[in-house]
Amino acid sequence: MRDRVTADWQRVLQKARRGERLSLEEGVLLLNEAELLPLGAVAREVSERMHPGGRVTFVIDRNINYTNICVTGCRFCAFYRSPGHREGYVLSQEALFQKIEETVAVGGTQILMQGGIHPELGLEWFEDLLRAIKARFSIHIHSFSPPEIVFLADKEGLSLETVIGRLHAAGLDSIPGGGAEILDDRVRQAISPRKIGWRRWMDVMQAGHRLGLRTTATMMYGSVESPEERIRHMIRVREAQDETGGFTAFIPWSYQPAHTELGGTGTTGVEYLKTLALSRLMLDNVANIQASWVTQGAKMGQVALAFGANDFGGTMLEENVVRAAGVRHRVPMDEIVRAIRDAGKRPAQRDTLYHILREF
Repeated sequence: MRDRVTADWQRVLQKARRGERLSLEEGVLLLNEAELLPLGAVAREVSERMHPGGRVTFVIDRNINYTNICVTGCRFCAFYRSPGHREGYVLSQEALFQKIEETVAVGGTQILMQGGIHPELGLEWFEDLLRAIKARFSIHIHSFSPPEIVFLADKEGLSLETVIGRLHAAGLDSIPGGGAEILDDRVRQAISPRKIGWRRWMDVMQAGHRLGLRTTATMMYGSVESPEERIRHMIRVREAQDETGGFTAFIPWSYQPAHTELGGTGTTGVEYLKTLALSRLMLDNVANIQASWVTQGAKMGQVALAFGANDFGGTMLEENVVRAAGVRHRVPMDEIVRAIRDAGKRPAQRDTLYHILREF
């Protein structure tokens, strides 16, 4: 029996090596049964075929959390504060401008603004903020995850297309993949029962794609999902990409249990590498797979380059959400460049849309 299972996952791995699309059942088989090193080797081979020349990219950016006030109250989140909480905040425009100024001063090209679902902030507040930023800075605004956009649409009684169109006209350049967690409503009901369902998350992304905005897709694994639900998440991203083609990258990251209501034990580095490698094999139509050093640390981010990742993410001059769960990895640009070089790759700074700005 064991010999047959081994033969089965090896057969599926050879199918992936040939560039053939894998099914849900085949992905689950690899996640459950495949040995780590053969899985990583094929993921690396596929990645190198998609990105020949050994180049690994990164972006200089800052993650600005404009508010921590949130009515969603996700059980896996240690960052949010309920309305009226003494630790709740909304950053002033002046405070935001200072953070952006610091980012631009060190060569940053992107700001990633995300916040809690604040019940009192309406569409005009965001439009005013975007226009004010664009009037002062030449920087790419990669901001506002699908739950934030859905909240604005519901609050204003407008369609997703209208809200995204207005944000885009005011200065929004692309949409980050936050709030995806696992794209399965059983999981979402268990970990974030007041957050949008998976289909609504995808509706935002595809509406953005149709309006010409590029987006990323993320996955927070390791909470309560089954192997099938984890692989189905990847397939739902793949199916959406077949339809609208707007995802630039996929970023899997591990649930961080400390200081959260949900709790739990978290996951291992081995599970991270298997999940990363599988995302490269399952997502044959998404160009870039990003290493998550924010949750895994620089060393594991470096190892990820041998398991299918071709991008090291951002320098993240500031990051607050994962830090609230007790994880504090900091990786300056020179360390990212060194980590990429030490992995035998060629580091290159990119912009949000993966245009190369500088080779090292």
